[in-house]
Amino acid sequence: MQASDPDVHLPACPLTLVAQRVDGSIIGSPDMAVSGITHDSTSVRDGWLFACIRGASVDGHRYANAAVKAGASALLVDHHLDIDVPQIVVDDVRSVVGHGAAEIYGNPSLKLKVLGVTGTNGKTSVVHLISDILRSTGATVETIGTLSGGRTTPEGSDLQRNLALWAQQDVQYVAMEVSSHALDLHRVAGTRFAAAVFTNLGIDHLDFHQDMEAYFDAKAKLFTPLYTDMAVVNVDDQYGRKLLERIELLDGIEATAYGQFDVDDVVLGAGQSSWTWNGRQVSMPLVGSHNVINAVGAAKTVSALGFDSDDIIGGLATASPVRGRFETVDSGQPFLVAVDYAHTPDALQALSDAGREVAAGRVILVFGCGGDRDKDKRPEMGSVASQSADFVVVTSDNPRSESPEAIIDQVVSGIDGTRLDHCVVDADRRAAIGIALGMADRGDIVLIAGKGHETTQVVGDETLEFDDVLVVEEILSNLKANR
Repeated sequence: MQASDPDVHLPACPLTLVAQRVDGSIIGSPDMAVSGITHDSTSVRDGWLFACIRGASVDGHRYANAAVKAGASALLVDHHLDIDVPQIVVDDVRSVVGHGAAEIYGNPSLKLKVLGVTGTNGKTSVVHLISDILRSTGATVETIGTLSGGRTTPEGSDLQRNLALWAQQDVQYVAMEVSSHALDLHRVAGTRFAAAVFTNLGIDHLDFHQDMEAYFDAKAKLFTPLYTDMAVVNVDDQYGRKLLERIELLDGIEATAYGQFDVDDVVLGAGQSSWTWNGRQVSMPLVGSHNVINAVGAAKTVSALGFDSDDIIGGLATASPVRGRFETVDSGQPFLVAVDYAHTPDALQALSDAGREVAAGRVILVFGCGGDRDKDKRPEMGSVASQSADFVVVTSDNPRSESPEAIIDQVVSGIDGTRLDHCVVDADRRAAIGIALGMADRGDIVLIAGKGHETTQVVGDETLEFDDVLVVEEILSNLKANR
């Protein structure tokens, strides 16, 4: 939040109440109140509390003086600082920022219904499907997630302020993606969820969580009475079944399962999907069997909130495409093109399957792997790509500080030797997309995976403009002009 953002119109919160909420002790005068909180010293306003969070590379305590000069009237710290303002001292600032912010901003998650969606793949799609269904009933809805910019799930101080702003604007629902990082780093602490949704768990973020069990445990934190009393879980996924078993051992949570068992008579087309749910015909303008399951997850979540089938089916019928999620590009070419955010082995498999479901011809896949992230998944993504697509173009994604060629070598190492003649390599992403589009024939589908909605490419220290959709449109235009 920047200083130009709308104010949260609430009485200032006594520092003593904040200290009680975060189980901290006050050093200095307790006889004051704070009107806001931030962890960003550049966003401080007069009368706010500045939270000194220790990060992986930056210690917020180093910015305490700058925050006070900018107007902070108190500090949240893990040790007393030689600064002449009241300070709340706690053991771990990061773990309590959300709770402190919730207290300062009047516990906003109790004033509107917050719906949290977690999982490896499908979070963004489920959030937007839930939102589209609710909006179709006339409800006011806001969303938080990958497409919002910045972190998938905001830091606790920003999150609670967002919720408070929306609560005072009479927003009724907030559908949000809840990342495993957010759960491990306490960003949603202090938030009460009207429902929590689990989509699936696949290989991702193991550079942070170390192994799948730690990754699963992070996700499972959302499905406890601390956060919610309603869970909606995809039991097609092995970790979903494991999560449901764990939830059933807890008191105070009502669990609803969803999955393939919910649907019959599935028909998948190039621009629409339809199926039978609860004996009713359902259709939506989204593609792929994976999106059918995403839609069922959204439908059962909204149903658990008390909406009837007519509302849900009507909302799905008018659902809007999600940016960078099987986003089709049509420039009059005789083949299909779709841009997608798929960047895990499971997501790449689901994307290829969706392409196979709607294409009459070949599935041509362009993808790369990001640098400084999850190196161990790269060979598996190469294996999945080569086995699920007819032809693969391996290229660069966001290489960051790594060598694009080294990343590509790791991807190619996972490709079965018998499939290498169905694969080409070009580290130049634009050129790679051009190769795929140039070889496509009538009835084929070209899938461009990994970056989806992103409009930049990070190479070394540079952030370059690069939008897969715009690049596709440009290349298709050139191909058309040269034919």
